[in-house]
Amino acid sequence: MGKKGECYHSLQEDMMAFASPCCSVHMSSTCHTLLRELEQIWKDIGETEADKDRMLSELERDCLEAYRRKVEEAANRKACLHQSVAAKEAEVATLMAALGELNINSLIQPAKKSASLKEQLALVTPLIDDLRVKKDERVKQFADVKTQIDKITTEISGYSNIINAVSSLNLEDHDLSLRNLSEYQSHLRALQKEKAERIQKVLDCVNEVHSLCGVLGMNFGKTVSDVHPSLYEKSLGQSTNISASALESLEQAIFRLKTERKVRYQKLKDVAGLLFELWTLMDTTREEKSKLSRITSVHYSEAEVTEPGALSLEVIQQVSTEVKRLTKLKASRMKELVVKRRIELEDICYKNHIEPDPSTSADKSSAMIDSGLVDPCELLENIEAQINKAKDEALSRKDIMDRINWWLSACEEENWLEDYNQDYRRYSGGRGAHINLKRAEQARIKVTKIPVVVNTLINKTLAWEDEKQKLFIYDGVRLVSILEDYKVVRQQKEEAKKRARDQKKLHDMLLPEKESVYGSKPSPGRSSFRKANGYHANGNGSVTPSPHRNSMSCETPEFLTPRSNSVRHNGYFKEMRRFSTVPLNLVAMPKEDTVSFSSISGSDPESPPQG
Repeated sequence: MGKKGECYHSLQEDMMAFASPCCSVHMSSTCHTLLRELEQIWKDIGETEADKDRMLSELERDCLEAYRRKVEEAANRKACLHQSVAAKEAEVATLMAALGELNINSLIQPAKKSASLKEQLALVTPLIDDLRVKKDERVKQFADVKTQIDKITTEISGYSNIINAVSSLNLEDHDLSLRNLSEYQSHLRALQKEKAERIQKVLDCVNEVHSLCGVLGMNFGKTVSDVHPSLYEKSLGQSTNISASALESLEQAIFRLKTERKVRYQKLKDVAGLLFELWTLMDTTREEKSKLSRITSVHYSEAEVTEPGALSLEVIQQVSTEVKRLTKLKASRMKELVVKRRIELEDICYKNHIEPDPSTSADKSSAMIDSGLVDPCELLENIEAQINKAKDEALSRKDIMDRINWWLSACEEENWLEDYNQDYRRYSGGRGAHINLKRAEQARIKVTKIPVVVNTLINKTLAWEDEKQKLFIYDGVRLVSILEDYKVVRQQKEEAKKRARDQKKLHDMLLPEKESVYGSKPSPGRSSFRKANGYHANGNGSVTPSPHRNSMSCETPEFLTPRSNSVRHNGYFKEMRRFSTVPLNLVAMPKEDTVSFSSISGSDPESPPQG
């Protein structure tokens, strides 16, 4: 029993050492019972002591091996738990670092000192779950922002493929902090602002292209689609191209359209100018002009032409065709046009008392056109130049012509006043006498101004001749000569009046002596007086100059102005043409040859034009 008892007690002590205090008594009794039962079996079998010792030694080794195996398993489990706790803590640290949260040690380090590994693992696991959920939400936010950034960047850069935002994010190493998310969001807002500005620029350019295409009559869809299809009609999933290249292409398209607009505007302006000239020349009716009313846009500047189709090729072709048609029609009617423009020239010259150029008279022009000696177009241009020259000269002569008209009117009033002064019944109270009396007062004032006006007119005419370096011709005669001759005639007339007054005074002085010697003679009858002096009664008690004496064919000539009779006006200047060759004696001339003349147009001015 010595060695066997030692083995037995050693085995029992080893088993008790690993037993917990609560079950040590039960295990001790159980082992003791089993050992006794084993000894009884060995005894019944007849085992030797050596075999019993050997089997007890094997039993002890098996127990130690079992304990050792359990210890190794427990150590491995502890190591796994420790590794799991460390891995969890590392993952927590990684997630907290990625999310930009506080240090994990401040949360789990105090509880870790007094907790077992399973408690530590149980403490870290829910925190990891929360951080993972938070990370997933943060990754989703980053992915959403990054997707928008990549999309806008793609639109701005003009790339055709959009990069997947999620795949571009490094979910393990990427900074998922709120600070980084805020930077991404700020970048996104900047890109959105740039996109809005580019979209506005693109829309402005597209609208300008649309306006230019409308004016030019071009296909807007084709024009803008050539720049990029998305600018006209976007397909599913396709966004408007707002890249720098698209903007540059739009600006180039606008430049080309503006250049084309400038070329077409100038072309339309040129052909429209020819058309307007032909319309004026051919006296085109308003109905015919209305067919091409759209060409009125040439009256505006190029930038102000906004009517759709105003500069289309169809309009330009239509105007060009009309110009060709009228040009052919003009060639067939050139002779008629030449005569018409010559009549217009003569009318301007007649109104302004200018002698028209005889080289283009109607007879000569017709003869030259029929003979083919001159080109009708050149002849027409020559007449047009003469018309412009006549208009310019008429404008420069206007001031002098106004004074001539006043002078002629004053001369007419002077003649009327002479006839009125010879009427012995002019102060009678008959009907209309007050009108003649008022006119006589105004005529006397006007007549007194004639010498001053004539001198002023001479000075202005001489100044005009010095300025223009040519003579001032009035109906073929130099005006200064007419005025100088008029002054001579007027001086002779004044001298004749003075001699008549002197003779009358002498006659009045000699009459009493004749009556005393020969006796008085009866006065002539009233009827013979009227007949001798050319006066007649108008039925209302007043006496006015007879129509024959005043060269008027109206019932009440005293109410008409002398300027209404152009025949007497022309007759006066025809008479004046003889002044330079024949001495005039106005006293000896009949009244019909010395009356003044009417003006061309307008009413009598009450005062002469001021110098």
